[in-house]
Amino acid sequence: MLLVLIANDLLAQKTQKIDSLFQKLSSNKEFNGNVLIAEKGKVIYKNSFGLANETNKEKLNENSIFELASVSKQFTAFAIVILKEKGKLKYEDKIGDILPQLSFYKNITVRNLLNHTSGLPDYMKILDSLLIDKTWDNKTKIATNKDILDVFEKHKPSLLFEPNENWEYSNTGYAILASIIEKISGKSFAEFLKTEIFKPLKMNKTFVYTRRLKPQNIKNYAFGYVYSDSLKTNQLPDQIKGLDLYVYTLDGIVGDGTVNSTINDLLKWDRNLYTNQLVSKNGIAEIFTDATLNNGTKTEYGFGWMIDNNETFGKIANHSGSWPGYISFIERHVNNDKTIILLQNNDTKNTKIPSKQIRDILYDIKPLIFSEQYLKMISGDYKTEKGTIKKILHENGKLYIPMSEEEKFELEPINKTLFRIIGFSPEVRYEFIFENEKVTKYIVTQPEQGVKNEAMKIE
Repeated sequence: MLLVLIANDLLAQKTQKIDSLFQKLSSNKEFNGNVLIAEKGKVIYKNSFGLANETNKEKLNENSIFELASVSKQFTAFAIVILKEKGKLKYEDKIGDILPQLSFYKNITVRNLLNHTSGLPDYMKILDSLLIDKTWDNKTKIATNKDILDVFEKHKPSLLFEPNENWEYSNTGYAILASIIEKISGKSFAEFLKTEIFKPLKMNKTFVYTRRLKPQNIKNYAFGYVYSDSLKTNQLPDQIKGLDLYVYTLDGIVGDGTVNSTINDLLKWDRNLYTNQLVSKNGIAEIFTDATLNNGTKTEYGFGWMIDNNETFGKIANHSGSWPGYISFIERHVNNDKTIILLQNNDTKNTKIPSKQIRDILYDIKPLIFSEQYLKMISGDYKTEKGTIKKILHENGKLYIPMSEEEKFELEPINKTLFRIIGFSPEVRYEFIFENEKVTKYIVTQPEQGVKNEAMKIE
């Protein structure tokens, strides 16, 4: 009985710390959305902060439905695993054998699309340069996956690198995977996910939704808002010049985004991934195994999930999503069975994804504190490969990245040499390289965007 009381007390303390964190974030307008945190499938914290609709002041609740943005990719990948296990395709199949209009890409496989090693350029940039004309400007044309295939077939854009020679996050690859799902299954992407994933798992409030292409009246929908600097208030992206065309013209493209869901449904999804209900044990293992490049380098990306084999937390699989108005995040501590689900419908410069703070609370980890001397050693001027001077500021016992005279982002330590920008999505990391007990350079990475740059320390 005593052990039970102690365990309950520790859980209560943990829950209180998490609630204090989110109450503070909400008060500072750094979090507007829903949060669910579970251990071994049991919810230890669930709450809603802010409004679902700023026009009628409808509040968010646990069943509010959010656009998942790139968190959708894990469902696309899972659908491919289902087709593979049904014998409908192989991971090593060439994409040109399935979609003949892409046959000029001779060496790209389905696996390359799944783990972002295809070398395909970003379809958003290509559509923007080739299709945005008066028709698009007048908002009478919404692109679909067919438009991507047609443009790539016509213009045959060059690869950024040969397949499996490098890793670069690719929305194009996941849009093409959706087209492959449709071609092989004979069903729309939305219908395949509904019948093969959402319905069996009783994810009754999860579906593919293209709000501008096929508008619906959806109860309990969380509308996504972007902060307007000119109006000094939140606005729908449809009302902001520049973003309005962007969200409209790309609204019909599925596979890399457009799955909508709730925190409760995503917990059902998380629990499924510990079972073999829909795919085999080997299929699940493949999903959570990071790919290996031709040179033997691990990519830290599996099928629709970032993979981190962490010394402290064990194996972690996570993914964030960002689309005008929405910031989403799901993290699974595979070895320790902990789940973090964050769905936000405010996309501002203050919006935070407090994943590190949540981890620290869940594992009772005290924050890292470094000496002023150590932080001064890291701070200073760094010269990029292009010759630009970048600064790392040291102020009041913290490190910052200055973006302008008025704005700077705080660097939060992950370990002694690795830091991350607090609350930035997708996550940006700074790794400081030491030689002979001196900092020689930093490497800045943004894995989900394929960004990796270096800057040398100036003495």
